[in-house]
Amino acid sequence: MSLIETVNNNQPYIIAEMSANHGSDINVSLAIVHEAKRAGADCLKIQTYTADTMTIDCDNEYFRIKGGLWNGYKLYDLYKEAFTPWEWHKAIKDECDSIGIDFLSTPFDTTAADFLEDLGVQAYKIASFELVDVPLIRHVARKGKPMIVSCGMGSIEEIQLAVDTMLGEGLSREQVFLLKCTSEYPADPADMNLATIPDMGSRFGVRIGLSDHSMGFLAPVVALSLGACIIEKHFCLSRRFKNPDSAFSMEPAEFAEMADKIKEIMEIMGNISYALTEKEQDSLVFRRSVFAVKTIKKGEFFTTENIRCIRPGYGMAPKFYDVLLNTSAKQDYERGEPVQWTMDNGQWTMDN
Repeated sequence: MSLIETVNNNQPYIIAEMSANHGSDINVSLAIVHEAKRAGADCLKIQTYTADTMTIDCDNEYFRIKGGLWNGYKLYDLYKEAFTPWEWHKAIKDECDSIGIDFLSTPFDTTAADFLEDLGVQAYKIASFELVDVPLIRHVARKGKPMIVSCGMGSIEEIQLAVDTMLGEGLSREQVFLLKCTSEYPADPADMNLATIPDMGSRFGVRIGLSDHSMGFLAPVVALSLGACIIEKHFCLSRRFKNPDSAFSMEPAEFAEMADKIKEIMEIMGNISYALTEKEQDSLVFRRSVFAVKTIKKGEFFTTENIRCIRPGYGMAPKFYDVLLNTSAKQDYERGEPVQWTMDNGQWTMDN
């Protein structure tokens, strides 16, 4: 099913983000497609950019990363190492199509968006760092396809502007998805504030998901319980194969366990329902009800001494107990016999 069909069916849409985990090897990228499918992903996502569309090749202090996972990297060199060659895109998409997993990519400039449109993508992703790139968001929105926008580092005003831009270009609220995201690599659980998810839904009037850079699958579990409908996690064949994203990516077995837990969670959450299950129907007999706890003769009054609300549930409901007190029995009752409705002139009535 497509993104919108999946979430409309009350199922989470699970995205495996390849990012730089292909290690500059197209065969690895194709293997990731198959492993993501086997692990339970609905969608395989890549990123569409080049080092030259992201930045310039400059070595001064402004273009050097200070601190964090990529400390010391020159921006240009990082993107040159991490990017997915554009000539691979069709092969990756074709592989996705052939095995039945959705293909998605993040364009980082208008040329990348146009390239993806020519490739026939069904939806677009906007990265957290491009949340404030209103011209890019406007350009992508004009293509009329669903957009998933990560909101890491985004203020309320910045997120609202992005939403207004997409809606202003004709997208419906059903086509707009925002992802709660903490732009740390890996993300510290103490910084994630997933309680923001329901507020985002009510504040911005669109559906919300999680782009998760933390380790493990606890964050997705929490996000789902808070109403998230999309889960995005970085995916690799093995963290032993080092690249710019491997340190905070899930391996296939971990991703598969997460996908299984997500299915279990959604089954547990179910739908809004007050109906009894078949097994609960069978358990009704173990509720309390009104029973005679002493022998009661016809015409004798019910009292707190001769009737009680006890298990099982074959007698009248406890809500009628007070009404019964000090009324007379219309029949004899043995100790341990349920006090029940009786027939009077063709109608069921309580004893009185």
